[in-house]
Amino acid sequence: MPKGKEFWSRDFATRFGHTKLVDEKDKYLFAAEPPRYRFNAIGTGTMGLEHLRVTMFEGRATIHGVYDPEPLSIANAESAFAAYTDEPLKIYDSLEAACNDPDVDGLIICTPNFTHIDVVRTAAKSGKHILLEKPVATTIADAHEIAQIAEKHPGIFQVGLQYRYKAIYTEAIHEALVRKTLGDIKVISMTEHRMAFLDKIGQWNKFSRLSGGTLVEKCCHYFDLINLFAQSKPARVFASGSMAVNFKEFEHEKGKSDILDNAMVVIEYESGVRASFGLAMFVPMFYEEIVLCGDIGRLRASENMDFLPGAALKSQLEIFGGETYPSRVTTPCYPVAIEESGHSGATFFEHVHFVDSIDAGKSDGPTPMDAFWSVVVGLAAEESVATGAVVEIERLLAEAGLQDANL
Repeated sequence: MPKGKEFWSRDFATRFGHTKLVDEKDKYLFAAEPPRYRFNAIGTGTMGLEHLRVTMFEGRATIHGVYDPEPLSIANAESAFAAYTDEPLKIYDSLEAACNDPDVDGLIICTPNFTHIDVVRTAAKSGKHILLEKPVATTIADAHEIAQIAEKHPGIFQVGLQYRYKAIYTEAIHEALVRKTLGDIKVISMTEHRMAFLDKIGQWNKFSRLSGGTLVEKCCHYFDLINLFAQSKPARVFASGSMAVNFKEFEHEKGKSDILDNAMVVIEYESGVRASFGLAMFVPMFYEEIVLCGDIGRLRASENMDFLPGAALKSQLEIFGGETYPSRVTTPCYPVAIEESGHSGATFFEHVHFVDSIDAGKSDGPTPMDAFWSVVVGLAAEESVATGAVVEIERLLAEAGLQDANL
């Protein structure tokens, strides 16, 4: 990504047509940095296309080629790629060919959740840098295997927990974990209200055995954030949920849909921190919120998209210090073009971090072990909903054969 004025001017130039006013040889302010890396996209559904577009927009890398067995997905990828360049997009006829092309530096894996373990086993053999979409796997054993593969991997192995890069959470992380504004965090609460799961090719996200369940597929982002702020390992989980509204009559060649559309989850951590998460997926809006309560302050961060007219705030961060330090309310955000590129700009900065890590030869996370723990909490919550019992994490890990693992 070009630095300083070259970055903001790139978007300004694109939006207002200034890139066409001079030849490439005469450009300085509006010149684009030549890409240094070439990536292949493995899977070009909804998220694969977002990663393709963001790679091209971020600019320090380019998409070299794609692999997807679905013809419509390939056609969509070709159309999206053509909006950025006249260069040809290479189409591979096998996963192995896409992973082992010597002209490629990195792989972006965006295949359905249940396929991740097999795709990673093949991709890792290439030694190329890997960006793996969330959730990393649908079982604890597979998530742990991927973490072990990543630990030995010679390239960067980054996981797609991009909510860490949303403006509200970037600021919350800085305040709570860097500045320590809140003191020692004791209680964490998160909420997501949104519409139902979108359509996917093959509708795999409507079946828990393929997605890992709603509390893995959708909520691993939030469990990752909760784990991060707790700064501790989860000890036990209790959850209640149901299939109250969405897809109750949905049937497919794969069977009858069985995914939750609402849940309340309580997590207790080894440190004594307690957390809760509330989900409702039949609300005509997108709203998420985190509240952190420490021993000297409170933070609330929220993001709202309600599709209504008017000047309602999209994002807000409130910090209350009482008599200890100044309180304030801010509206964390990114430039419009970045926020419009996907997930409120989080995917863009996820790519910035990925390329920065390749440049540096090391990554500071989120790590595959972070992704592992987000899956553990999600699967514990799914089991608790199904059984009505508190789920002890130690027992869950033992059943996955990890009782003696160094976790």
